Amino acid sequence: MSITCHILIEHNPGLLYVSRNGAPDKVLPKLERFLLKFWDERETAGEHRYTPECLLAQVTVRFGFESCEDDFSNLRLGLNYDPDVEYLYRIALDKTVTVWTPKPGYRQKPQLGLEACQQIKELSFQVV
Repeated sequence: MSITCHILIEHNPGLLYVSRNGAPDKVLPKLERFLLKFWDERETAGEHRYTPECLLAQVTVRFGFESCEDDFSNLRLGLNYDPDVEYLYRIALDKTVTVWTPKPGYRQKPQLGLEACQQIKELSFQVV
């Protein structure tokens, strides 16, 4: 059974849709490894311009290589929430990741986004 998810980036309207391996036990370890490196590189370079854009692009590439194997049809980028996703991951610019699950209202009206979801977890991937 495929577990679908969206990955959202604060201040970026784009939504990454992943059609399999979207459960927290699969997604969060990948995000942690990636985000620790991403935030460290941003801090080391002192570069903060275009962070939401860079973050979405790099998360898309990372999930393409780690989740899709040879079938990239399992990944798409768009502006509309999918009514069937089981998890939504929001990456904030304060280096936190929140995990959400849809409530019934989301299924009926996915354009409500996180307003129609319930937060189930919050993690901080701070570079030390």
